Amino acid sequence: MDIKLDPSRDDLPLMANTSHILVKHYVLDLDVDFESQIIEGTIVLFFESGDRFEKQSGSTKDTCRSESNEACSFRMPAPCHSPVTDTRTFSSKTGYNDFAICGKGEKDTSGKDGNHDNQEQASGISSSKYRCDTGNHGSEDFLLVLDCCDLSVLKVEEVDVAAVPGIDKFTRSPKLTVVSEELRNQIVHELVTLPAGRWREQLDYYAGCSQAPGCGELLFDTDTWNLQIRKTGAQTATDFPHAIRIWYSTKPQGRSVTWTSDQSGRPCVYTMGSPINNRALFPCQEPPVAMSTWQATVRAAASFVVLMSGENSAKPTQLREGCASWHYYVTMPMPASTFTIAVGSWTEMKPEPCLFKDLAAERALSPSEADFRYVGICGHTEYPCRFQNPSATTQEIIPHRVFAPVCLQGACQETLLQLVPPCLSAAHSILGTHPFARLDILIVPANFPSLGMASPHIIFLSQSVLTGASHLCGTRLCHEIAHAWFGLAIGARDWTEEWLSEGFATHLEDVFWAEAQQLAPHEAQEQQELKACLRWCRLQDEVRNSPEEMQVLRPNKEKTGHVSDSGSSVIKHGLNPEKVFMQVHYLKGYFLLRFLAQRLGDDTYFAFLRKFVHTFHGQLILSQDFLQMLLENIPEEKRLELSVENIFRDWLESSGIPQPLQRERQAGAECGLARQVSAEVEKWIRVNRRPRKRKRREAEEVFEKLLPDQLVLLLEHLLEQKTLNPRTLQSLERTYHLPQQDAEVRHRWCELIVKHKYTKAYKDVERFLQEDQAMGVYLYGELMLSEDSRQQQVAHRCFELTKEQMERSSAEVVAEMLF
Repeated sequence: MDIKLDPSRDDLPLMANTSHILVKHYVLDLDVDFESQIIEGTIVLFFESGDRFEKQSGSTKDTCRSESNEACSFRMPAPCHSPVTDTRTFSSKTGYNDFAICGKGEKDTSGKDGNHDNQEQASGISSSKYRCDTGNHGSEDFLLVLDCCDLSVLKVEEVDVAAVPGIDKFTRSPKLTVVSEELRNQIVHELVTLPAGRWREQLDYYAGCSQAPGCGELLFDTDTWNLQIRKTGAQTATDFPHAIRIWYSTKPQGRSVTWTSDQSGRPCVYTMGSPINNRALFPCQEPPVAMSTWQATVRAAASFVVLMSGENSAKPTQLREGCASWHYYVTMPMPASTFTIAVGSWTEMKPEPCLFKDLAAERALSPSEADFRYVGICGHTEYPCRFQNPSATTQEIIPHRVFAPVCLQGACQETLLQLVPPCLSAAHSILGTHPFARLDILIVPANFPSLGMASPHIIFLSQSVLTGASHLCGTRLCHEIAHAWFGLAIGARDWTEEWLSEGFATHLEDVFWAEAQQLAPHEAQEQQELKACLRWCRLQDEVRNSPEEMQVLRPNKEKTGHVSDSGSSVIKHGLNPEKVFMQVHYLKGYFLLRFLAQRLGDDTYFAFLRKFVHTFHGQLILSQDFLQMLLENIPEEKRLELSVENIFRDWLESSGIPQPLQRERQAGAECGLARQVSAEVEKWIRVNRRPRKRKRREAEEVFEKLLPDQLVLLLEHLLEQKTLNPRTLQSLERTYHLPQQDAEVRHRWCELIVKHKYTKAYKDVERFLQEDQAMGVYLYGELMLSEDSRQQQVAHRCFELTKEQMERSSAEVVAEMLF
């Protein structure tokens, strides 16, 4: 694809001033209304500032985008000094404009850019709109900046945490009489720093504080990418209120969630891994360094199931007729971008009672696994950590649930349900302790733009993984399970280093899947070599067809991990609609890790990886953290001139194919499974050359049975042939039952159909474009490039049928191809 890069359009700004103040906990209290396609309610944020912030002036230079040269003018809120009694009752709706919990409403059609007039949006609230003058007027107020987009913010207020009964235990004063800002902030500080063993008490007090009354409105404004909040007279982050409540609603066109229908035609809404993350779902601090916990109460009509990133397997609480409430919480600090929600008419798929029950039991560790259990204190911020829990370290299969639309129940029972226990067990056998205590798996709607997505405690899978045999479902499930360790428990400190998540998950999916199938070592080796062959072809194709600057795994080089003084930064190409379809970070990252594992030997490499996981779980890393620890933990004789600098130069900071990989692929012999495919390709070439009418009887070719990955490789080789006649294509289809194969195989089959204008099978292409939207975008380009009117009609017809539901980036890319 011809990609033109535009920094103003392609780069994603992270605006939050995390160097000044950090969110430590979010409490969300939300209502989901499918008629108006709005999620609305409140979010309470609890902050922590440090001594290092006290001398900073809170200048707005980095973040405030002045619309004029006018000086700031503000409404003066009432002073925030309140007498406290212990007899108050609290409601999460205190002062709120009574949104109906399960109400009906008109669809919100307000502006799309998040730049609304607060005076119009908040009836009865004096305008908090202001113009920011970045000049120094002697005493400038501290400006809190949150990442925010496509939201209607109605009101921002300070929360009177001192009004919560029993809260005086968090103060040094024996009795609360007159409450000051300093005292409220002291209470929040004591609350957010409670020891991990008191997490239940902490969550209870967070809930109590979130329902406390407000004690003064705060001034706020929205820009395209952020929400800016200030309190008159609060000149530093230390002085700024450490608990605030924001009343807001999402917009139907907001980019963090998608409103659509599931495969049974029922309405649903879910977070689909948007390039802008969650800032159009709730105001937050997006930079990864802002590690926080959260709890959320979500209300929806009683017919819906609410799934979310949460440690508890939530059950609904009936509130009144036709309405239910769901509550989830997380005690492990995570970036706000990892928060996930899905609300729909999902059905839980129940496994057979006896399935893998023996594996779920605790067992003694074998000698080879003994290094899973390390003694010592974890290196992360304190939280209730499973790595310090002896029973968790031996739990091979964590509790799990599988949800899907009811129409996919049969496919889930056939394919997915039986794979979850062995894949979880395999992951544990390779890496040890599962970082998360439970797992939900959801088959998401057809418009989901990828094959899978992992979040804390929940995995989304595309319906595309359910077709064909279990191979694609198993490998994708293993990939997403691997993200529990790499991507979630261990995250990248700089989002441009995507390979630290995707490269590891791609490399580990092969290892997990071989273990789950209980393959003999030589079989596992053969299958992994075949996979490497396929990925090598894909990487070469990707490098040929993408801009050089988007092929670099560490594009910021020595500035990786750097942020501005305020903590804001920019993610290069973070908004480029083509980026979601690129595989460079997956493939080059995979080949780097494969290269290192081969140099060290699998036993040495995976022993190190378990040690690395134990050292860095619950933390953010840069590439050098991994590489330096790796090189420090391997014998000198195995380093073979490896150094962090060499790996940066050859693998992470250059475009194109890394030189060590180029040399390896040129020198390497074809694996046995690939040789078998080559032999089958020769047979098909002979079949294709035969004349329609043969003069004498020739022996029919006998074709071998092939594995799914072998079929993919076979079809890729046949795509290199200039012409394949309709008889050959028909024979291919019948020999391998191609329309019934998994989505990876069917994708290549559709490419062959398009290339050779095999009109009899156009129905297969149409089905793929509608049912496999996660993989179909490339095919639209092939159909249009052919300049064949009938193929172009297929493309236009399928796009018309799917464009309203299609994920936004995908729809933009396809529309550009078609029009």
